[in-house]
Amino acid sequence: MAVPLIGYVDRFSARPGGRIAVKVSSALGVPYEADLVRVISADPNPAGPGMKLVELPSRFAGSYPSRLQPVHLGSYARVPAPKLDTGTAFTILVRVQPWLLDAQPRAVVARRDAAGGWGLRMTAAGAVFTLGKGPGAVSCAVAAPPQPRRWYELVATFDGSVATLTQTPIETTWGVRDAGTATAEAAVPPRLARTAPVTIAAEADEDGICRSIFDGRIEDPRIIRGARPHATPVGERDLLAWWDFSIGIDTQRIEDRGPLKLHGELVNLPTRAVRGSRWTGREHCWRHAPRDYAAIHFHSDDIGDCGWQTDFIVEIPPDMRSGAYGVRLRAAGHQDIVPFYVLPPRGTATAPTAVLISTFTYQVYANYLRNNCDESYKRRRAAWGAYPHHADEHPDYGRSTYNFHPDGSGIGYSTRLRPIITMRPGYLSYEDQRGSGLRHYPADSHLLDWLEHKDIPFDVVTDEDLDEEGVELLRPYRALLTGSHPEYHTERTLDALQYYVGGGGRFCYLGGNGFYWRIARRADLPHVVEVRRAEGGIRAWAAETGEYHHALDGTYGGLWRRNGRPPQKLAGVGFTAQGKFEGSWYRRLPASYDPAVAWIFAGVDAEILGDFGLSGGGAAGFELDRADALLGTPPNARILARSEGHQEHFVTVPEELLTHISTVTGEPPADLIRAEIVYFETANGGAVFSTGSITFCG
Repeated sequence: MAVPLIGYVDRFSARPGGRIAVKVSSALGVPYEADLVRVISADPNPAGPGMKLVELPSRFAGSYPSRLQPVHLGSYARVPAPKLDTGTAFTILVRVQPWLLDAQPRAVVARRDAAGGWGLRMTAAGAVFTLGKGPGAVSCAVAAPPQPRRWYELVATFDGSVATLTQTPIETTWGVRDAGTATAEAAVPPRLARTAPVTIAAEADEDGICRSIFDGRIEDPRIIRGARPHATPVGERDLLAWWDFSIGIDTQRIEDRGPLKLHGELVNLPTRAVRGSRWTGREHCWRHAPRDYAAIHFHSDDIGDCGWQTDFIVEIPPDMRSGAYGVRLRAAGHQDIVPFYVLPPRGTATAPTAVLISTFTYQVYANYLRNNCDESYKRRRAAWGAYPHHADEHPDYGRSTYNFHPDGSGIGYSTRLRPIITMRPGYLSYEDQRGSGLRHYPADSHLLDWLEHKDIPFDVVTDEDLDEEGVELLRPYRALLTGSHPEYHTERTLDALQYYVGGGGRFCYLGGNGFYWRIARRADLPHVVEVRRAEGGIRAWAAETGEYHHALDGTYGGLWRRNGRPPQKLAGVGFTAQGKFEGSWYRRLPASYDPAVAWIFAGVDAEILGDFGLSGGGAAGFELDRADALLGTPPNARILARSEGHQEHFVTVPEELLTHISTVTGEPPADLIRAEIVYFETANGGAVFSTGSITFCG
């Protein structure tokens, strides 16, 4: 069910003089009001600071007509094919690996218009080939139930009057017979589409919407002139089209090696760089053996861009202060606040301190279905006046990379060109018994509100800005702060942070489990990030063997630690343990009493630190980081405090374990369950201060 009033923006951030396009869908049937707010605090907990929104004048403020803008989930390929004339006799050859099989026919290759056409589909009972439409349709179905995640070759032919279909397993399983053949004869010649597009992994309805999305992998779809039921070799003269998915794996384009060059486009980000039917295991990088990876994995819930029309533009005034803002939409008792950020003018700083907003992490977690939207959660949400929707209730806008596709494969792409329910002021991730239960966007407002409260001037910059502009974005600032969970980074963002610290910048890492996973981007798809959950790490799903390299840039995915850049090299601490969303406290260590670091503890007299808070009830909780010299913590680093008192549900992360009782460091696993506050100085007057806990900012 769609949210009655919701929107998204075309980019997360802009500078004075820039523009942000706002796209809105409203099912309310009455005009909605739009205005601008500055977001100070996004925590609705009445025991905390509460929601703090400052209304501001804006040129776009006003009333706009409601219109419903739909979301069409599911990936496929679309090929304009006006030159493709199959005549009265043709053959379709294609290899398929179904991952989700049910009674619903799933399109493999189709060419249809309002009057007729043809389609090759897969069902749980076997492949189906249909020509024409209505009473004159011809259909043959193979009675051989395919096995999920096994490769088959389908050969469909039509000679003008007789249709044949064969389904042959490429991989054999002893004792299983799943080969099949079917034949059907036309009573009258069916009408075949002559100018309609060819669709792969979907079939277009009369309204032009592609449906019957195939969940699984497709490889080497070919169309051949003439009926060749035994798939005999063909020469160039007979080949009409051959879409070779091993070409352009890092793009959203498919190439036709046939004479007509019927190239096409992928829609809604299907997964490339996946093993095809020819993969042998000899090569694990698609760049080295692209024909081993000549398949595309399509999913019925993929999404790349909602494609909504723009309703209005936010023009950023020249004097607009850097910070967190939102476009507020209101109508008929419904409200949505769509966040965005304003940077200072390019090449300048309006404050000595900047906050790095973890937009890559927000995007990777976008619309995370946590399966925790129970009645107790709903009661708290209502009592606090929190954001009234949960991602579990609205899967319409695509899921998170922490979820699975319907066919059981992990979700590897995330787009920001869609409504992101989890990135809203007042959104509750958990029913936190000792705090607010916030993650990511609303949780990081604890830091922004604290800076406001302490009258500490600050600018904001985002991950995406840093990835695109590099260290030059940070050079004007004396200090740079992170929020609670800067987990996902590109090579360029890590380089920029390392150069900043090495060049004399002072870096405060105020979270936990940061700089952990590597992600990929492409300049021509700036709204998309990709994650491959390769070997090791606490992960929501595991990438398939041989599929650890990103499709977007060809780099090896997984943990930055596996890529030779453990978080300790940058921040002095790295991920070591995880538990439920609960916190405990730190105890100061002798190093914290050294006069050289006394300024860090000015005004702090207690030995116990942070035994309270709005995130899990304690400053050291949920995900914890510690120092490790072998992983890059500098020798001059001082461990100022260490957490203790963690609950029994905390566990050591898998990458630290050799067996169930031994670890990489030689310490008992239980001893690695700790967060450490670390400080060290770097060249040119730089320094790093790290807290090693997700719940610290609370």
